[in-house]
Amino acid sequence: MEKSKVLVVGGTGYVGRRIVKASLAQGHPTFVIQRPEIGLDIDKLQILLSFKAEGATLVEASFADHKSLVEAVKKVDVVICTMSGVHFRSHNLLMQLKLVEAIKEAGNIKRFLPSEFGMDPARMGDALEPGRVTFDEKMVVRKAIEEANIPHTYVSSNCFAAYFVPNCSQLGTLTPPKEKVYLYGDGNVKAVFMDEDDVAAYTIKTVDDPRTLNKIVYIRPLENILSQGQIIEMWEKLTGKELDKSIISAEDFLASMKGMDYAAQVGVGHFYHIYYEGCLTNFEIGEDGEEASKLYPEIQYIRMDEYLKRYL
Repeated sequence: MEKSKVLVVGGTGYVGRRIVKASLAQGHPTFVIQRPEIGLDIDKLQILLSFKAEGATLVEASFADHKSLVEAVKKVDVVICTMSGVHFRSHNLLMQLKLVEAIKEAGNIKRFLPSEFGMDPARMGDALEPGRVTFDEKMVVRKAIEEANIPHTYVSSNCFAAYFVPNCSQLGTLTPPKEKVYLYGDGNVKAVFMDEDDVAAYTIKTVDDPRTLNKIVYIRPLENILSQGQIIEMWEKLTGKELDKSIISAEDFLASMKGMDYAAQVGVGHFYHIYYEGCLTNFEIGEDGEEASKLYPEIQYIRMDEYLKRYL
């Protein structure tokens, strides 16, 4: 079967650059939006030029120019958006509504994958303020997609390992703890941690798969369903050093939000749902969903003990 042409929007970002590389690696004709607003951002331009050298096609388009978006969309079969929804980086989720309008007008898209790549927002209706804005905005985008009858796949990839694993899920740092670590509750609530390149590989697998059409794809491989306590144990085993552990109750954890800036409050709220409520694992995948590692057993996903070795 001929591989679909894939357009990546947000291709220079943390997730997007991996999606571009996975699309090329799996043999898809791959197109990447180059926005004129890039200006003097030389790092983004260099990333785009590296994609071009690897065989991707750069397409000029802007969210401020509806016609350019429509023309870009008409060149491909599949659109994947990876615009950031992380508050301490940039937060642009509702800009996707312009992309939805362009896809609707173009009328040729076989599949749209909006920027999700985290918790399933449909399960976060009772999320705390202010962090719930992320889920609410993703649901606004979903509603627009479905009302426009655009074929779609929603990817729920849970926790990106680099943000949650080497730091043993400590807030405010990305590097491993040296002496002390904070445990959320008893540290036994299960979450799901994924290597970011594996997320991209699974994502690209879905685009031509009829089993994932109009479905939520949860990337939840069995061996990467782990508790914070298990992650800490893995790190201790690798280093041969036991960390001093302090338990934080749910009440104290939520109280710590007071006085934090907006982005930090969002992060605390999301951590609360993951590590105290178990929002990533406290449900069975229903008829509206599929689990990626079962669909694509050929992908040899990275286990977290292996992932941690790069931080030694």
